Amino acid sequence: MSNDLACKITASELEVMKLLWHEEDALPVTEIREKLQESKGWEPATIKTLVSRLVTKGAVRQEKRNVFYYSPLISEQEYGRWATQDLVSRLYNGRARDLVAALVHSDGLTQEDLDELRQMFKVED
Repeated sequence: MSNDLACKITASELEVMKLLWHEEDALPVTEIREKLQESKGWEPATIKTLVSRLVTKGAVRQEKRNVFYYSPLISEQEYGRWATQDLVSRLYNGRARDLVAALVHSDGLTQEDLDELRQMFKVED
C-alpha cells in the first residue's frame, strides 16, 4: 500500500474500512448502509459518498453483480503497519522506542502487555 493512499483515508472512511475488513465476503452497498446507519447514525448519502471515495482512492474494490458489491483492497494489517509507522514518524521523529516509552509512562500498557513484549524481544543465546 502506498503511503499516499493510507494518509488520504479519513477517520470516517476508516470506519467503512473496519466494517469491510470484518466481513468474510464482499458487501452490497445496502448492507453497508444498514450496518453503518445502525452503528454510526450516518445518513445513506454520507455512506454512499464514503464508499465512493474509497473506490476512487483504490482502497476498496467495486464489483458489479446484480448490484454493486464492495470489498477491501488493502488489509487491516497493512493499514495498521502504515498507521503505526506514520504515528512514530510524525510524533516521535521516527523513534519507536519513544512511542513505547510514552505508553509505559502514561500507564498505556498493562503488566501483561509488558510481559508479552519482554517475551517478544527475548534473545536466545
